[in-house]
Amino acid sequence: MPNRLAQETSPYLRQHAENPVDWYPWGDEAFTRARAEDKAVLLSVGYSACHWCHVMAHESFEHPETAEVMNSLFVNIKVDREERPDVDDIYMNAVQAMTGHGGWPMTVFLLPDGRPFWGGTYFPREPRYGMPSFMQVLHAIHDAYANRRAEVEQAASSLTHALDNSLLDVGTSADDLNTALLDRAASKLLSGFDRINGGFGGAPKFPQPMNLAFLLAHHARTGDADALNAVTHTLRKMARGGMYDQIGGGFARYSVDEKWLVPHFEKMLYDNAQLSRLYLHAWQVTGDRFFRVIAEETYDYILREMTAPEGGFYSATDADSEGEEGKFFVWTIAEVESLLSADDARVAVTYFGMTESGNFEGKNILNIPREPADVAAELGLSVDDLAAAVERITHTLYAARSHRVHPGLDDKILTAWNGLMLGSLAEAARVLNRDDYRIAAIRAGEFLTSTMVEHTADGPRLLRTYNHGRAKLNGVLEDYACLAEGLLDLYMTTFDTTAFDLARALTDRALTHFRAGDGGFFDVSDDHEPLIVRPRSLQDNAVPSGSGKLCRVLALMSAYTGDARDDDAARAALRLLVSGMSEYPQAFGESLGAVELLAGGVIELALVGPLDSPALRDLAAEAWSVYRPNLIAAHAPQDAPPDHSIPLLAGRVQRDGQPTAYVCRKFTCKLPVTEPAALRAQLDSAG
Repeated sequence: MPNRLAQETSPYLRQHAENPVDWYPWGDEAFTRARAEDKAVLLSVGYSACHWCHVMAHESFEHPETAEVMNSLFVNIKVDREERPDVDDIYMNAVQAMTGHGGWPMTVFLLPDGRPFWGGTYFPREPRYGMPSFMQVLHAIHDAYANRRAEVEQAASSLTHALDNSLLDVGTSADDLNTALLDRAASKLLSGFDRINGGFGGAPKFPQPMNLAFLLAHHARTGDADALNAVTHTLRKMARGGMYDQIGGGFARYSVDEKWLVPHFEKMLYDNAQLSRLYLHAWQVTGDRFFRVIAEETYDYILREMTAPEGGFYSATDADSEGEEGKFFVWTIAEVESLLSADDARVAVTYFGMTESGNFEGKNILNIPREPADVAAELGLSVDDLAAAVERITHTLYAARSHRVHPGLDDKILTAWNGLMLGSLAEAARVLNRDDYRIAAIRAGEFLTSTMVEHTADGPRLLRTYNHGRAKLNGVLEDYACLAEGLLDLYMTTFDTTAFDLARALTDRALTHFRAGDGGFFDVSDDHEPLIVRPRSLQDNAVPSGSGKLCRVLALMSAYTGDARDDDAARAALRLLVSGMSEYPQAFGESLGAVELLAGGVIELALVGPLDSPALRDLAAEAWSVYRPNLIAAHAPQDAPPDHSIPLLAGRVQRDGQPTAYVCRKFTCKLPVTEPAALRAQLDSAG
C-alpha cells in the first residue's frame, strides 16, 4: 500500500510513496508520534534529480528488511530539499559541523523535538567504500538513543546552539562597501581561475554563474581584460564540453572532471536560468555570435521542454533513464551512422570527437574538442558548410533521441527558480527583440502572480511550490528576492506597472518580516512555522543567496523610488559580509554584485512617450544594445504628473512632443534627448 507520501505534490516525495518505509512528510504529525512513542526521528533529505538519492532508495528504502528496522526503531521523515530549503539548510549545517562535509542524500537523526544529534550522507546497504552499512548505522543510533540518552541530549544541545545565527556579531562600517573591496574580491577570484579549462578549481567543477556575473560586471566598470577573459573562456569551454547538451540545448548541473566533459546529467532550472543570462550578457559585451547562439538554444530548450501548460517552469530533469546515468544523452558511432548519410556521419564523428571506445562507459558524450575552423579544414569544408551540416545532424539526432526513454521530469514549479528564469527570459526578450520570449515571460509572470501570491491584509504573501493544481508552503527569502527581481525585469520589458507594483510590495514584505536584529536577513519570515533555529544562509549555493539577491533588489528599488530606506537596508545587510566578500569572494558572488550597484551607482533611464511609437522603441532598443549591469528603465506613456507612482518618472515630459529619454543618477538628469545616438552618448558617459 502507498505510504503518506502518495498525497504529496513533490515528485521526489512521490517517488518514495511505494516504499515499505512508513514515511511521513515534514510536519507536526511525525514529531507528535516520535514524542508519544519516545523514538528518535530519521530524517532523509534529497531531491528528484539526485543520482545517489536514487541509489540509496533502491538499496535501502525499497528493501523490506531495512524498512522493517527503520519502521520499528524510528519515526521516518522524507524531505524534498528543493521544497524545503529551510529544513535542508538547518540540518545540512548540522551534518557539516559533525562530519566536515555534506551532500545528498542526507541522513540525520533527531530527537523528538527536532534537534539533531548525528548524521551523514549516503550509506550503502552493505559495508563498502570504508563506510558502515545503513543497517549498522540504524542499530548503532538506536542503541545510543536507548542506552546513552544523556550523551545524545548533550550532543543535540551543543549542536543546536552552534546552529543559531540570530546575531552574527560581525561586520564593519557600510563605508567599506566600496570599489576597493570589489577590486580585491575580483583579484582573489581571478587567482583561482583555471586558465586552461576555464572555471575555478579542479574536479568536480561547477559553473558558478554568480561569480562569473560579478566578474563581468567588474569588467564593465573597470575595463579589466583579465576578468572578461575569465568569463568568456569559461563560457566557451563549458558550451563546447559535454556539460552542455549539444543536441537539445541546456546545461547539466556540473562536470565530474575539470574539463567540463563528463557531466552529472541532471539539468536544473536554476542553472539554465542563470547561465542563459550570462551568455546573453557575454554576447552584448563581445559581439561574438557564439554566445548568443548558446543563450538562444538554452532559452529554446526551456520553452520547448521545461515550460508547464500553466506558463511556469519545471524544476529539473533526472540524470538517469532506464536505471542508467546518462543513457538518454550518449551515442555510439554505429548509432550515428545508422541515422545519417555517410558524409554527415563523418562530420558528426569528427566534429563531436567521437571514438569507437567512447568517452563514457563505452559510449560518447558529444562535445566539441576542436575549433570548428580546424574541423572544417580537415573535412575539406568551408566553415559555413560545416555549420550547415552540424545543424542538419543535430536536428536528425534530436528527432531520434526523442524516441528514447526520457529522464524523469521534476514537474513542480518553485517560485524562486521561476523568478530567476522569468528575469532572464524577460531580459532576453528586450535585448534580442524576440516576441516568443516576451510572450513566454508574460505568461510566466501571470502564472506566478496569480497562483503563487496570496493577498493578505499585510500585503502579498508568497507560496513556495506548485504542482498538481496546488500551491503550498510558506515562501522563503529567496522566493521573495528572486521573484521581485524577475518582476522588475518583466516591467523593463513590458512597462506594465502591475509587475513593478508587486515587486515593490514583495520587497516591502521582505523588509518587514525577514529582518534580523543586526540588519541582515533570515531565510524564513517571522510568521514561519517554528524550527529549532531560524535559518540564515549568507553564502551562495547553487542558487544565489537570498540575502545577496534581496540586497541587489533593494539597490535597484532605491534607484526607482529614491527611498533611502531601501539603500540603507541593503548596506546594513552587506556590511556584515565585508570580511567574507574580501577573503572568500567565491562564496559571495551575488552579494558582490549588489555591492557593485551600490558602489558604482545605478544609471536611471526615464522614457516618456507612447509605447507603440517607433521612436520610443528605437530609444529603448538603444538602451539595451550594450551590456549595462547597472541600468534600470521606467516608462510613462505621456507627460508624467509630478506625483507619478514611480518617482523616477515624476514630472518627466516629452521634448517638442517627441518620445524622450532622460538619463539620470539619483534623480539628477542630463538634458533630455530624442535621438538614439544622443542617448548612447549619455549612457556611455554615465558609466
